[in-house]
Amino acid sequence: MSDFSRRDFIKTSGAILGGVAVGSILGCQAEQAQDSRWGGFRYAMCNESMAELSWAEQCRIIGDAGYEGVEIAAFTLVKQGVREIGPAGRKEMISAMKNAGLKCVGLHWLLAPPPKGLHFTTPDVAVRRKSVAYLDDLIDLCCDLGGSYMIFGSPKQRNTQGITVEQGKKYFAEGLASVADHAQRCNVKILVEPLGRRTTDVVNTMAEAMELVRRVDHPAIEGMFDFNNTPDETEPFDVLIRKHFDHIYHIHVQEQGGKHLGTGTAVNDYVKTFQTLKDLRYDKWVSLEVFDFSPGGKTIAEESMAILQRIEGKLV
Repeated sequence: MSDFSRRDFIKTSGAILGGVAVGSILGCQAEQAQDSRWGGFRYAMCNESMAELSWAEQCRIIGDAGYEGVEIAAFTLVKQGVREIGPAGRKEMISAMKNAGLKCVGLHWLLAPPPKGLHFTTPDVAVRRKSVAYLDDLIDLCCDLGGSYMIFGSPKQRNTQGITVEQGKKYFAEGLASVADHAQRCNVKILVEPLGRRTTDVVNTMAEAMELVRRVDHPAIEGMFDFNNTPDETEPFDVLIRKHFDHIYHIHVQEQGGKHLGTGTAVNDYVKTFQTLKDLRYDKWVSLEVFDFSPGGKTIAEESMAILQRIEGKLV
């Protein structure tokens, strides 16, 4: 990775923006002052590519690569369920994050096992209740760790099981509605992640995700955007961002196909979308989520951060 680290990048950018802020005091245009208030992109990394390492080591690698946040796949940390992580364990996790200069962004892969047997849209009422109860446990974990988002992907746990897609969406909405007040009390948003038909048959596009968000109609339930989960979309990334921006509370980034940044063409292909996000003053998290762990967490973290810096360098 280049010696020009992410923290150096932020420091330099901060100095530039600070200069703009001073200019506003001296009477520069209001537009310049508005620009100075945008703090830039905030990058996080998902932890599952390093599940074999200790939590402290995972955090160290992510922090050293220049990320400011970590997004947690809870199933990588437990044998049966998140209640295994008691108050002392949660404090230790927070301490490790702080020592690495990180914040908890939130959770993802919410219903991936362990525990086994969870399913959010099954016609089996008992299983749905069990799955909703576990979502409540995850809300508590997210809150305790200081996270603000929970990304509801979990394709295998929302596939239809002998019912129609519409019935699956109905169960999906009912389950989210039943935990929404709890999430709001904990200052946590649950974000519906559209996934391609290659992985699930329930909610495949941004439009369908927004339909589900509107169906629940609760401030704790919103949407997000994932670069890789767009095979069923018919519009470009930047158009999707503009169309649904008011309900996009998180971004997942990776190469098309799920490998880490730098192994494909994202360094050029994503520039227009990042420019759109900058123009719209997107101020929430961008998380690196990959599905090919073979290069190792350190390589994934460092090479992807280098690409993110190169993309930012092309923005105006």
